Amino acid sequence: MTETGSGQVQQKEKALLNEIISKVNTLFEGDLTDEDKLVYVNNVLKGKLLESEILVTQAANNTKEQFANSPDLANELMNAIMDAFAAHTTMSKQALDSEKVRHGLKAILLGPAQLYEALRGKNSSSSQPASG
Repeated sequence: MTETGSGQVQQKEKALLNEIISKVNTLFEGDLTDEDKLVYVNNVLKGKLLESEILVTQAANNTKEQFANSPDLANELMNAIMDAFAAHTTMSKQALDSEKVRHGLKAILLGPAQLYEALRGKNSSSSQPASG
């Protein structure tokens, strides 16, 4: 793939993410960041729906319009919402209740999740170290 081609793919992906954010903004209220909304829809819910064998089969055997009108899609979406709520509630409760879990999360964030590097990348012009 050429540089131009990969740039076009990145532009298309960015446009799709912006479209998701703008459409989700009309659905949810409250103190939610664009990142909150994007992760919820594009990672959490979509990830759960991609696990559905029913939807995999229906997508393979139907047009997009038929798929969109499937009662199974509505049911699987509700299941994905409930599963995501349960999973996030369980993990959040465990993290709030356990210093060990919080310590482990911090280690993951500073290790393979590369939080420090990501934060430095967001503000590369700042050269002042944080206090604390």
